[in-house]
Amino acid sequence: MPRRSTDTREEIRAVARELFAANGFEQTSLRQIAERLDITKAALYYHFPSKDDLLADLAQPMIEDLDAFLADVADAGTGDARDVLERYLALCHRNRSLLQGMLRDPAALARLDVLTALLYRRLEVDRALVGSDRPADRVRAIIAFGGLQDCVVLMGDEPLANYGDAALAAALRALQRP
Repeated sequence: MPRRSTDTREEIRAVARELFAANGFEQTSLRQIAERLDITKAALYYHFPSKDDLLADLAQPMIEDLDAFLADVADAGTGDARDVLERYLALCHRNRSLLQGMLRDPAALARLDVLTALLYRRLEVDRALVGSDRPADRVRAIIAFGGLQDCVVLMGDEPLANYGDAALAAALRALQRP
């Protein structure tokens, strides 16, 4: 039975996410993705005209996730730092393969303006949490959010339940004022 077009597109995304996270964007070829799926390169090009288009497509859910998160934080305010950090940790965990890939090939993401879009949103997240542009407050927010993001990347496929509480506790400590 032939594959449905939507199934093939999602399968391409899944394999690309896995290979980009494991090998990096530049080191992964469309041929490798096609071979892994047992489809032709032409079939892959039907869904994604270029590797850059595929990467931009993979990054879009995280950008949308960050936008929704920022809207929620703006609506709810920053009263409960633990809740904000917990939701950010979950967001990072959902998007960990993209974050892992960013470490391997930041230039590829920068070329597509994906890195710029993600960094801009991260700065907005930092500001939303502390509600201040004071350098000391921003540094604490950067360390809190950056630490959570780094935990997700470096813990790899470790279940969030195994390290989430410790990561949140450390992030909350980073936010404490001296």
